[in-house]
Amino acid sequence: MTPFAGHPVVAGVVPGQHELVALTAADWARAAGSPAVYFAFADTARYAVEEHPDGSVLHAPIDPDAVDHAWHDTEAVLREQLTRVLHASTVPWEFRYLAGRPDRALTHLARAVDAALIVVGTRTPGSGARMPEFFEGSVAVHLAHHQHRPVLTVPLKVVDWKELRAPWAG
Repeated sequence: MTPFAGHPVVAGVVPGQHELVALTAADWARAAGSPAVYFAFADTARYAVEEHPDGSVLHAPIDPDAVDHAWHDTEAVLREQLTRVLHASTVPWEFRYLAGRPDRALTHLARAVDAALIVVGTRTPGSGARMPEFFEGSVAVHLAHHQHRPVLTVPLKVVDWKELRAPWAG
């Protein structure tokens, strides 16, 4: 186990994600005395050509015939989103644009920077998010089962258990 104190935090982010994920990662890092938070987005339409010791990757589109520059826009949106949300944070942060499966990409980054913790948000609520999660599994679950660092999952919707009904209840 990597000690929390003095080690960075890695946080997975996606465009349009609730700011609570970034704020939680930054606050956890501040409380633990972490030197930095490494925010990362893993683009599943790209693959890692080369992984660098600092956790960054050289990446390319999965489709070799595609001319794909859209990733530059995604990166710019995420950097702007993080800059806006973290304007008052005292913890230094960096952003990494990764490629491939999010769980593997975040694991690589966490290993490279010797992170103590990985922070991710829950999926966007709604029935559309349930089917992909059913077939693919959640990033948080994959991280929890396939690497040794603690995973902090930030809930993005409050669930009132009293109002939920079992599907078989009439």
